[in-house]
Amino acid sequence: MLVLARKLNESIMIGDDIEVVVIDIKGDQVKLGIRAPKSVTVHRMEIYQDIKQENIAATKSEFDPGKLRELSDLFKSELSEKKEKKKKSE
Repeated sequence: MLVLARKLNESIMIGDDIEVVVIDIKGDQVKLGIRAPKSVTVHRMEIYQDIKQENIAATKSEFDPGKLRELSDLFKSELSEKKEKKKKSE
């Protein structure tokens, strides 16, 4: 792991297009600003780990094409209910 010391408003570059800037320092908390291309996803570590776990779980789940039809029917019925409620409120 590379460890760098930076002061307020100083930054580091990762590659040619990602900049990490120290925005604020209060007590034991440091606020960082990250400039990166839109194609680069940036997450806090705990969010990244949640996404990773969800992706792993999704690959282990069994796909049932029969349920796909049931879900589309459910969405259709929800949409019709919303339309009916909207008409009644008008």
